[in-house]
Amino acid sequence: MRRPAHQDPELDLWLSRRNRMNPGDRLWFFFSQPQSAVAAVAEVDGEPEDDPDFSYRVDVTLLPGPTDALYANPVSWDELELGQVRSVQKVKPGALKSLLARAGL
Repeated sequence: MRRPAHQDPELDLWLSRRNRMNPGDRLWFFFSQPQSAVAAVAEVDGEPEDDPDFSYRVDVTLLPGPTDALYANPVSWDELELGQVRSVQKVKPGALKSLLARAGL
């Protein structure tokens, strides 16, 4: 994710209906390999689109500096206080402090 964060940071993603994003929200990217951790972050650019083929399509931009910081010092699964990792879920308040600090935000 570091390379796209610097070379082509704009992404087009599809999210579940239950977990809609709003402009300015952050997406924290959790990786399972080589270690289970958050190592990239993006910001939601606009309201989700109601695309008939892809529910809740949303434009986001990877944040290069914070992604570099998380890559260098990722937030582990244990620190996230997660029982089970789902495709889209809200960050717990305690974990958010760690994510923001490590990302330099």
